[in-house]
Amino acid sequence: MIRRLAALGLVLLPGAVVAEPPGERRDELINLVRQDCGSCHGLTMKGGLGPPLLPAALADKDPESLRLVVLNGRRGTPMPPWRDFFTEAEAGWVIELLREGLPDERR
Repeated sequence: MIRRLAALGLVLLPGAVVAEPPGERRDELINLVRQDCGSCHGLTMKGGLGPPLLPAALADKDPESLRLVVLNGRRGTPMPPWRDFFTEAEAGWVIELLREGLPDERR
């Protein structure tokens, strides 16, 4: 269902609709996730210094809590805040993207 909504440019968070970022920004965000997040969580998102960010690992996690971790980081861990790089809506979109699985190809 998320893939169908993403095709329409929408991703659902509990109680919210998040618009998919425009093409160029979408590609920037996917690259940021692959490279910057991947530097700790593994380039294949299977884990490393940080835990895995694969759909199965995120399935039972609250999307809003994950969004807040992305934006604010986790004190006492290597997880930095990404608020300077993501808007709140973009962070929500990235979480749903990770919960669905990163695309193999860019548009």
